[in-house]
Amino acid sequence: MDVCVCTPQEWDTIRSQRADALDASLESLGAQPVPPVFHTTAAPDPSPFGIQNDSDSERDPDDIPIFGEQLHAPSQSPTDTLRNITRSVRLNVNGVPRDRSTWKTLRDFVDERTIEDVLDTIESDRNALDDILARTSDYPESLSNTIAAIEGSVPAENTLPSMQDIFQAQGIASTDMASHLESLAAHFEQMSTALEHHEAGETFVHEDLHDWGTTWAEMNRDTEELPAILSEMEERLVSIDAAQWVPVLSQSRELSNVNRHSTKLVATKRTAQQNLDAHRRILDDLDELGEIMSEMLERQQAVEDEAREHVALLHHHIVTIEDLQHRFTSYQYAYSKLLLELARRRQYRDASDRIVNGMIAQLNAMTEGTFSSPQSQASTHEPEHGQYLPEDVCLFVQNAPTRWNVVPHNQELEVLPEIDSDLLDDARLRVGTGVAALGASQSL
Repeated sequence: MDVCVCTPQEWDTIRSQRADALDASLESLGAQPVPPVFHTTAAPDPSPFGIQNDSDSERDPDDIPIFGEQLHAPSQSPTDTLRNITRSVRLNVNGVPRDRSTWKTLRDFVDERTIEDVLDTIESDRNALDDILARTSDYPESLSNTIAAIEGSVPAENTLPSMQDIFQAQGIASTDMASHLESLAAHFEQMSTALEHHEAGETFVHEDLHDWGTTWAEMNRDTEELPAILSEMEERLVSIDAAQWVPVLSQSRELSNVNRHSTKLVATKRTAQQNLDAHRRILDDLDELGEIMSEMLERQQAVEDEAREHVALLHHHIVTIEDLQHRFTSYQYAYSKLLLELARRRQYRDASDRIVNGMIAQLNAMTEGTFSSPQSQASTHEPEHGQYLPEDVCLFVQNAPTRWNVVPHNQELEVLPEIDSDLLDDARLRVGTGVAALGASQSL
């Protein structure tokens, strides 16, 4: 039989089916009574078939003894069983005990302790398979937890600001500041020129100022707008690197006015560096996890190989259960055939008795009716015919006729127990259905 390649769950299903079939066979054995005359002998044999135990050297190691051991040694005389059967028959009325409640069944002759030991061994081996599989049963959960932890350590996705937008904004701010600086430079140049003329003692008239390309009103206006221009330049400065422009405009300006774009760049760089460090750690964790998974795969393969060998052993136990079920089915079938054979032999014996008794009765009738005695023969034949015959002619007529006595071979009569008709009917039914049952059990 091929080795079953199946999962433990599938094996459990098969074992349950075979165990149910075995229980059904045992229940059927328990429902079939055995007449006491079959086993109430001076040398009781637990098996109704008189099975002899093989020696240890001849017994198959896989052959499980399903019948109990003999309690006493069998008698040496082959006629002891016959004499005890005769005594047992006398205890019954027409061969049938009055009460069947004390009868044994076919199951009583089965050594159920051995069956329980076999089933306990199977259960122990099944638990051993669970222990083997338990060595790596926590691997999936452990891997899932580790992978989940690594996934949890992955930095959240952050939307980084566009570098082009930052640089473009800084360029616009720089252009505006350059324009303002040029205007301031021109204004300061005009003011410086006017100051130089004033210090030289020159008197300015309206026409002179007009010749300089500006008017006092324009200079006053520029002077009035100077704070606004400086304020706007300070705002522009915020959008440019403070480290470059603060010393130019004012040495006393606090460095807390950090360029917001520069701050964004610094923060982005810091975040990117942190993410890079985190990804490096994750890569290290993944490398370590890869090594661990390689070791786990090797252990898992070793466990699978050992489990496969153990499943083959468990399949052998399934074959053992199937063999027990087949043997019990054959046991019941053979017992039913035994009952029918005893009934057939009883019919043969009764028919033989009738034939022999009829023959003896006919011979006796022929002997006693026609030639009842030598005296009657002589008295009949002599008066009528004897006077015409010489005395020495045919003296055989004076001999007595032969009498026949039919006896069994070796003077031994066959003694058969009375079997109830309902037991015979049940045996015929079981034999009729037993052929299919035997075929099914063999096909397992």
